[in-house]
Amino acid sequence: MHAVTGDPLITIDDKALTKLQEIRRSQPDGDRLGIVVSIAGVEGDGFTYELAMMLPEHAAPGDVVVDGEVPVVVPAGDVDNLSGATLTMSRDLLNPGFHVDNPNSPSPTILGDGAGIDLSGDVAERVQQVVHEVINPAIAAHGGSVAVAAVEPPTVYVRFAGGCQGCGMASVTLSQGIESTLQSMVPEITKVMDVTDHASGDNPYYEQSKK
Repeated sequence: MHAVTGDPLITIDDKALTKLQEIRRSQPDGDRLGIVVSIAGVEGDGFTYELAMMLPEHAAPGDVVVDGEVPVVVPAGDVDNLSGATLTMSRDLLNPGFHVDNPNSPSPTILGDGAGIDLSGDVAERVQQVVHEVINPAIAAHGGSVAVAAVEPPTVYVRFAGGCQGCGMASVTLSQGIESTLQSMVPEITKVMDVTDHASGDNPYYEQSKK
């Protein structure tokens, strides 16, 4: 069975609600329809979305149905990544329509302030310690990991694995998370290079370039 909740997993602002009600009035059984909000992929540094109308009682097992004037159906696999999102109307005149204002990012947050970690050893040993104790625990929450391929100060070479191999957000994770964390905690490091073969990765939010 699907879960039904009154909690604001996703909220709908007034303009989007008015538009949804207008759409429902034009559909058979429109007053019973809900809006499905699902994650379709990744573009740039954020998610892309798919929206569709459906009867909430047809939600799949594990999906979450948010009660409201227009019920919102969230697929089970997207619940965490859509928590706290708001369905709005786009303010971009060139791209009118619905817009999902989502506080969540496809890239894991890595907090590398060094608190509680006593680094020791040479540069390579400290890099390995940061990767093991700070970076990988954060990436693990997204089903991935990173390994140090080589340390040649001031550069570290890393290789992604698991959910991070082939992920469209790997470059963002590298620059905004891994590199900044290593630079902060191991001052001798100023650059981190990705040597992963992402073309062989398997990630639901990644599309290989078409040749």
